Amino acid sequence: MVLLDLTSCNKGVKKTAKMYSYLGKGGYNMNRKGFTLVEIMIVVAIIALLAAIAIPNLLRARLTANEAAAMAALKTLGSASHTYRSGHQGYPEDLTALTTDTPPYIDSVLAGGTKQGYAYNLTGESVDGNGNYQSFVAAACPVSFGNTGNRCFFIDSSGVITSNDGTTEASLADAYTDGPGWNPVE
Repeated sequence: MVLLDLTSCNKGVKKTAKMYSYLGKGGYNMNRKGFTLVEIMIVVAIIALLAAIAIPNLLRARLTANEAAAMAALKTLGSASHTYRSGHQGYPEDLTALTTDTPPYIDSVLAGGTKQGYAYNLTGESVDGNGNYQSFVAAACPVSFGNTGNRCFFIDSSGVITSNDGTTEASLADAYTDGPGWNPVE
């Protein structure tokens, strides 16, 4: 069994203890003020990681909300058009016809043709002998495809909302020509 000579090690222990009291626990100076560059870089990296996760989800949620609002606006246009017909013997000619009565059938923002990232249009069709429209079609397409929405929506006097598949950009003109052949949403 070997015994340690503590007298020879004593100087080293005192020096080490003195160094820890000066630098603080773990070799850091406990009296320092501010943050080191490494600490700041770690915090920035964590914030960047959280932002990289959160921002795509936020954008996807906004896009989904715009599409839901477009479908709701088309339901409003369909309902307003049917209500308009009960008082005017025919469907409205366009969006502005739904704002001429007091109170208006739709709000002025929707009548303007653009609301929450979507462009809207309504057209009366099939004029009878008295000049009244016997049907209507309405469409909503994203103002900026991929940014404000991925799908166009279409409704006619039947009240069924349909949409394209969202894989290719469509316009309001496409909604009128292709809309009846799209997939029902409801």
